[in-house]
Amino acid sequence: MRVRFWGTRGSIATPGPGTVRFGGNTSCVEVTTDGGACFILDCGTGARELGAALMARPHRPITATILLSHTHWDHIQGFPFFVPLFDAGNRITVCGPEGSAHSLREVLSGQMEFTYFPVEIGQLPATISFRELGEGTHEMNGVRIIAQYLHHPAMTLGYRIEADDAVLVYLCDHEPFSEAFSHDNRAHFGAEYIAHEGDRRHARFMAGAGLVIHDAQYTPEEYPSKKNWGHSTYEYAVDVAAAAGVRALALTHHDPAHDDAFIAEVEDRARAYAKQFGYAIQVCCAYEGLDLVVEPHGARHLPDAPPAPQSGRDAIRGNRILVVDDDPDQRTLANLALSQDGHVVVEAANGPEALASIDAAMPDLVILDLLMPKQGGLEVLKILRSRPATATLPVVVVTGMDDEKTTRAGFEFGATDFLTKPFSLPQLAARVRACLARTGNGDDPTVR
Repeated sequence: MRVRFWGTRGSIATPGPGTVRFGGNTSCVEVTTDGGACFILDCGTGARELGAALMARPHRPITATILLSHTHWDHIQGFPFFVPLFDAGNRITVCGPEGSAHSLREVLSGQMEFTYFPVEIGQLPATISFRELGEGTHEMNGVRIIAQYLHHPAMTLGYRIEADDAVLVYLCDHEPFSEAFSHDNRAHFGAEYIAHEGDRRHARFMAGAGLVIHDAQYTPEEYPSKKNWGHSTYEYAVDVAAAAGVRALALTHHDPAHDDAFIAEVEDRARAYAKQFGYAIQVCCAYEGLDLVVEPHGARHLPDAPPAPQSGRDAIRGNRILVVDDDPDQRTLANLALSQDGHVVVEAANGPEALASIDAAMPDLVILDLLMPKQGGLEVLKILRSRPATATLPVVVVTGMDDEKTTRAGFEFGATDFLTKPFSLPQLAARVRACLARTGNGDDPTVR
């Protein structure tokens, strides 16, 4: 597989003299296979130059698949300026995560309404099709694509592309599930040593990849003030890629406040960090125009996982959710976040109330506070897992404790997810959506 970066910036395009080296266009990566398949990872402002380059090549008409990680503006704002859309002979398939309030076509049409853009989406001459994806394995143009939800305040997918006996993984707009990332056993560092199951799943998803393209918008010093914004540090990206046995790591989604000198320093720090712990991984900061080849190396493919049922966004809306927390303010915030998604929210102030509520009417998901009077969250979780009727009921544990011991204990007692307070309303809503979608899909696609 051949990879070229057309946009590496996050949040907003930043042209100017300070971004000449690493580039100022927002996220866009071109991937081509030996069989001629063309995939475009995100459609930020870098898509304008990519489109012009595609039109200048002799191979016509153009057939391409756009894989959107999500529909935040910096990942779609290049779409109206992607020139192949204006040629009637071209065929473009646009893929992205299902589960938002609107379809992909509706979202992309929104930024092309006449108020904002002179050409509406229905006027584009190319043949354009839209495909909403859930977690699981998808075949596209003879290439195996595996999608997995990331941790971001919106429904966001990472993509694993398996082709030409090689593996490329694209993980843009992702935040650590927990700051309690295990550093206790570097000598035998692997995914199984990571504290949070979400981070373990993240590592398993990129297992054995020849190249991982990973969000690294913040430095470790910046991250505390940016927590819950949905982005990673270079230390997290290096750690999780090393745990997964990745060969090369390209850091991307550079912060708009970081100029070329700053990003060059991040690259030096990331390489020094990998060297400090003896990680056998090549690290670079991606820049516009960077060309990479993912060489065949007998890559280990992940097992097939069925794609999520294509039942539309209603499948993860309108569920009955029980919120258990002794703090009425926390219950109110959770109610606000979840009711906006159309869920029916039921509240309980303690463990006994929660168990009685579950006995009266089975919820589709439980949000369970860890520390409560009368009966703590772990005790309630243990009871739920001991009963056949609630053994597989999705339970999201929430707590202000983010230490490794507590995190591990939550999953050992059977938590489906573990979320640390304080959290933002979009973050909670996205985690619940992913949990419900994953439950509807069956098993975790990365479990072997």
